[in-house]
Amino acid sequence: MNLFASIRVALVALRVNFLRSALAMLGIIIGVASVIVLVSISEGTKRAVEAQIDSFGANLLIIRPGSSIFGGRRGGAGSASPLTDLDVRAVREEIAGLSGVSGEVRTSVTAVFGGVNWTTSVTGVNADYFDARGWIVDEGRAFSAAEDESGRRYAVIGQTLVNELFDGASPVGQSLRVRGQPFEVIGTVEPKGETSWGQDQDDVIFLPLETARSRLGAGVRGPTRDPVQTIYADVSAGEDTDRVIADIQDLLRIRRDIAPGAADDFSVASLAEFIRARNETENQLGLLLAVGAGIVLLVGGIGIMNIMLVSVTERTREIGLRLAVGAKRRDIRNQFLIESIVLCLIGGGLGLVAGIGGTSVYANVGQLDIAVSPLIVGVAVGASLFVGVFFGLYPAQRASRLNPIDALRFE
Repeated sequence: MNLFASIRVALVALRVNFLRSALAMLGIIIGVASVIVLVSISEGTKRAVEAQIDSFGANLLIIRPGSSIFGGRRGGAGSASPLTDLDVRAVREEIAGLSGVSGEVRTSVTAVFGGVNWTTSVTGVNADYFDARGWIVDEGRAFSAAEDESGRRYAVIGQTLVNELFDGASPVGQSLRVRGQPFEVIGTVEPKGETSWGQDQDDVIFLPLETARSRLGAGVRGPTRDPVQTIYADVSAGEDTDRVIADIQDLLRIRRDIAPGAADDFSVASLAEFIRARNETENQLGLLLAVGAGIVLLVGGIGIMNIMLVSVTERTREIGLRLAVGAKRRDIRNQFLIESIVLCLIGGGLGLVAGIGGTSVYANVGQLDIAVSPLIVGVAVGASLFVGVFFGLYPAQRASRLNPIDALRFE
């Protein structure tokens, strides 16, 4: 028998025992669909995290005050003495391998333009902030270092403010009011969207740091002069991030008069460390998904083998008759092997449809950008083919080794 005749006979055999064939395929369908859905969701989540990291800057270092200890009592994160402009300047001037350094202070305000009010956040920053954080000014310009130091009442706003206060029109050159004070809009930044925890990054007004601190009281706490809540430092491409972190820690320990062996009262966080931790987590998750899908396919393969053994038993007299009229043993083996492969490929095809459908539903419900990779589709179909060959080979070999006389006598 040629290949096409074998496939036709296989389809007839599967159709005759339709319910049994469908139940046998169920494990393959579930296994293939699971592979596609789980891996696609994993890849979609990975893309979302990568986009979030890119929006922060992959080489960004975040420096914040740590916890304070007084009388044996430990305060919360950020309760230690604040960082200051002098710390920002020291990091900028004394640490090699940084392409941008900026302090930051934040506060919530109500912005007013015309008859429209909008509650938003003000972020006071140095001129290096936009490059360090990867913010791109798409209209107008950002303020300069000289304008920051002089405390000019300039503002650069996000796209949410453009839409809510200016109805999408160009705001450059216009004046908005914050706590009764006018600020000239000199630029806007490209939209970045929401963070993974739902914060709108475009709902922001950027002011020169000195302006935000002196006119709005942003970040001012206690008697500390020129405080900043956070320092952002962008590590230059090709620089050793661990070395830069160590240099910053040494510098700040000296500046903050921390005794040798004492714990730091500040933290230096690296997004590169987060990326490495994320990759390790994703690798472990991928391994768990592969093991889970493999177990499902294994169960499905056992079901296929069981059905094929039953089929061999039911068709023993047919096998004996074919051998008696001249069929070769390899023909019998190939016939049952092809039936097993066809059964698994049909199950794999149905699982593929179910997996793509499930991925689409999850993407719509979860509002994630999830795409089914052709590689994953190929792996799923290949796994179906492998299961068909591996678990169908033993029943096929068993059928081909039957004695024709015994098979013809089989009741």
